[in-house]
Amino acid sequence: MLFAAVAVSQTQRQAKNLDLVLPTDNDALFRGGGPDFYQYVDRDYNGEKSTPWEGGQYGFVRDPVETGAGVVYTRFHEGIDIRCLHRNEHGEPIDEVRAISEGKVVHTSLVPGYSNYGKYIVIEHNWGGSPYYSLYAHLNAIDVRTGQAVQRGQHIGVMGYTGEGINQQRAHLHLELNLMLSSRFEAWYNKFHRKDPNQHGKYNGANLTGLNIAQFYLELRDNPSLTIPEFLSKEETFYKVAIPKSRYFELPKRYPWMAPPNAMAHAKSWEVSFTRSGLPIKVEPSERSIKSPQIVYAKKSSMSVYYLTNGIANGSGEDPHLTVYGQIMMRMLIFPD
Repeated sequence: MLFAAVAVSQTQRQAKNLDLVLPTDNDALFRGGGPDFYQYVDRDYNGEKSTPWEGGQYGFVRDPVETGAGVVYTRFHEGIDIRCLHRNEHGEPIDEVRAISEGKVVHTSLVPGYSNYGKYIVIEHNWGGSPYYSLYAHLNAIDVRTGQAVQRGQHIGVMGYTGEGINQQRAHLHLELNLMLSSRFEAWYNKFHRKDPNQHGKYNGANLTGLNIAQFYLELRDNPSLTIPEFLSKEETFYKVAIPKSRYFELPKRYPWMAPPNAMAHAKSWEVSFTRSGLPIKVEPSERSIKSPQIVYAKKSSMSVYYLTNGIANGSGEDPHLTVYGQIMMRMLIFPD
């Protein structure tokens, strides 16, 4: 079932069109060149090895498993993997990486071993009064510093193959466009993940949830006035979670297009609608009196709720419940409550 997230008023629209550029010279996305644009993945499924380029796309495109509902791809890929075009005489990637839009560099991760992203950059963009974050991963070189303002198309680094499970042959740029879940992420992380130090502050990938940036590029080309709220209004709700009322709940403040104006103040709790990947797309007031997050809706399907919610919930569509992981993730939204 599709729904409109909210009607976007003229005052909520972006002040100017989003004129995004691709981050490398590879523009095969606009020519329908899937295998020319996306970096393939190495797959070994039931003893059969393959190199599908589809694994470089956004979405549930990795780690197939056989279920009662057929083959299900269980691993979500938050961004897109863009193939290398240029190499030196030693086979090293030398593709220039550029900012997709003007913004400010808010994080640079210079130590490859700190993340499976390897060396990566996060740039904050302010569009329509809300912050969005582009992320550029697996870099060989980072040529900007934290706090630096950058312009659309500006050089920021060089493609590489830093990070887990990537070799020279599969060198690529991993690109994401994200919303941020919580500015209190670091305190939440330190409480629930004490044995695994967080080297990235609030710009940790667990706090940045991505939209389908390839599809956004394509739709933006056909409709230059397209906004992110309008783009996300076509997303399908796979599950809803009721969140206790809390002064720490930031989503409708950071992304006011998610919530109906003036409808949140007197609510007893909130219902947050999520895509299958866990991207929040709508916040509604609720009369439920609850003390902890509860899943209140899951899409009915022959597929397990676990696969429909990226591990946030389990059970059936008739009687879903949050997993321990789901409880912890939902608490992030209202931490420290």
